[in-house]
Amino acid sequence: MRAIVADSRSGQVGTFDVPCPELRPGTVLVRTAFSAISAGTERNTLETAKKSLLGKAIARPDLVKQVIDFAKGNGAFAAYQKVRTRLDSFTSLGYSSAGTVLASGDGVTDLQPGDRVACGGVGYACHSEINVVPINLVAKVPESVSLEAASLTTIGAIAIQGLRQAGVAFGDSVLVVGTGLLGVISIQLARAAGTRVIGLDRDPVRVTRAAEYGAHLALSTNDPALPARVQEFTRNGPDVAIITAASTSVEPVELAAKLLRDRGRIVVLGSVPLGVSRELMYRKELSLVLSRSYGPGRYDPTYEEAGIDYPIGYVRWTEKRNMEAFLDLMSSKVVDVRPLLSLRYSVDQGAEAYDEIGRSGAYTAIIQYSSAQVAAPPSIAFENAPINGSEELRVGCIGAGNFARGVIFPVLRRIPKVRFQAIATATGISAFAARNTFGFRRAIQAEDLLSSADIDAVFVLSRHDTHARYVTSALLQQKPVFVEKPLALERQQLAAISDAYNEQVRCGQRPFVMVGFNRRFAPATEQLRRFFAKRQEPMLINIRINAGYLSKDHWSQWGSNGGRLAGETCHFIDWSRVVVGSSIRRVYAASIPDGSRYNRDNVVLTLSFSDGSIANIAYLSNGDRALGKELYEVFCEGGVARIDDFQSIEFFREGKHKRARLHGDKGHREELLLTIRAMRKGEQAPIPFHELVEVSETVFAAIDSLQYAMPVEVPFRSTLSERDSAVLINAGRSE
Repeated sequence: MRAIVADSRSGQVGTFDVPCPELRPGTVLVRTAFSAISAGTERNTLETAKKSLLGKAIARPDLVKQVIDFAKGNGAFAAYQKVRTRLDSFTSLGYSSAGTVLASGDGVTDLQPGDRVACGGVGYACHSEINVVPINLVAKVPESVSLEAASLTTIGAIAIQGLRQAGVAFGDSVLVVGTGLLGVISIQLARAAGTRVIGLDRDPVRVTRAAEYGAHLALSTNDPALPARVQEFTRNGPDVAIITAASTSVEPVELAAKLLRDRGRIVVLGSVPLGVSRELMYRKELSLVLSRSYGPGRYDPTYEEAGIDYPIGYVRWTEKRNMEAFLDLMSSKVVDVRPLLSLRYSVDQGAEAYDEIGRSGAYTAIIQYSSAQVAAPPSIAFENAPINGSEELRVGCIGAGNFARGVIFPVLRRIPKVRFQAIATATGISAFAARNTFGFRRAIQAEDLLSSADIDAVFVLSRHDTHARYVTSALLQQKPVFVEKPLALERQQLAAISDAYNEQVRCGQRPFVMVGFNRRFAPATEQLRRFFAKRQEPMLINIRINAGYLSKDHWSQWGSNGGRLAGETCHFIDWSRVVVGSSIRRVYAASIPDGSRYNRDNVVLTLSFSDGSIANIAYLSNGDRALGKELYEVFCEGGVARIDDFQSIEFFREGKHKRARLHGDKGHREELLLTIRAMRKGEQAPIPFHELVEVSETVFAAIDSLQYAMPVEVPFRSTLSERDSAVLINAGRSE
């Protein structure tokens, strides 16, 4: 399909072929008919992208702070790599569109194929022929409203939310500062609410158009008589000022403060500094309110992505309900956006559309798409040559998030004879970006990737709730698979993986599953194991993970993704397992009360091993990031070893102390080297499959222990019998 994207480094816009997005539960697949370019928001994003690295840093000091914090814990080079990867990418454009439903995901009951809908949201309602949009960002379009007009629905919802924040009443006077796209829609809405509207702009052409769009009084901000004319029109000054302008100056807010009546209200929709004079605000006792985009639900992943609505009795107007309200106003002819729709381009003219808006100062441009059925790119069949040590390993990757782009892809790309054959992501546009940045031969959908005969191995790097499904599918396709942790989020998923694995064994195949437990492959881990190599007594291990706070609305905290207990503690269970070298028999878990802030991410696990060893794992989110993240201590037979954040390692024995500096190597490179080598040679994975299952079962037992407040036996039984294991090993030796 065709989509308009922007180069994150240069800000250049172009139209490219990208894979179709993946339909997910709680979403709908929409064939786009029209999408609207926001002359303010989108062009500001592109202008920032065109800046130099220093200019970007000045424009986004918040992101600079994030980079500095990341560098403190991971090193300057890792931070540099992360920034470089982020810049060497492409981003989707657009956030307001309309089209026709092609398919509905699981859990969607009120939308059917053929329904006409308006769509909203950055990353969802993109300038592309097909979009996948969560249910709470989709609204049905009345028959009397054209899809072309409906493409402005999201922008209309922003204006509606601003008016709601203003709390206007019939007869109030409203000052709209900035009469661009958002401004003229706000003027129509304010007039429909029974207020007297003044439109202000520094552009004389837009001042004239503001009057045509319904402003009772339209004035230039350069008019010397402006204060007097506003005072005369309102008698006491405007009741409310709605700032829709985009500016780097405080002038719009200062002007509003000067013109407003005593105890008036300022509502900010546009991107403007808020450094208004305290004296002005204080003397008039003015109120300053920010309007958060489309309405309640914005920036709440549980609402926007998970599809959990707010009860109407508690939150009357959400994002979706604001979108529906704007569509109703267009249907009843209270709002007329037809004059805004004159500038129209095809999707292949995306760059021209953005250039024209920049030159002409137009309110918006409408992108039009072909009405023909848009199909996903067909999968390509190739003869599947055997893998051996002298040939390239053709890799297909599912997922291209920050970790994949910042760690996995750069390491894989430096391994000889690894070919990036295909990339698949949920959105399609991110797959296109990864293809161009890292040199994948093509970007396709996940299902096509898993079934493609020209892919020798699959790397699953997607969100946690997709891991088990993709691993099982890869096993059924008889493809070696590497998956980032966790392997599975529930026992049913783990059983499906085990069944697929064992079926291959019974059929004489050599299944390959590897999980990204990189810490067991770190140089520090290997040094520690050698230090205790001759031990005869059990170990006592203490692990403290200062993980840092993560809000409950982060995607990894949702129930469908298992939370941090399921998604992250498995790393440290696996590390304990490889250091002890014997199976886990029992786990006891305890956590501090979660309350409204935490989500089972202040937890202590005590693992008991079959050889008598004990491991205590304290995974904490209530600490301070100034402290290092990870501390490992192992006590055994009069010796102590300590790893501090993989930056240093210490050994204590017979009164002697030895300390060595490390370089923060957490084992990613060695893990991937061993994985690729084993895949290419047809050997077993670097981590035995039964250990992967055991770690997952330990996580599940820990969750049970928290629920029942008692120790829980790890119900681990090797998924391979001794006979099957011997068959597998002998099969490898015989070849």
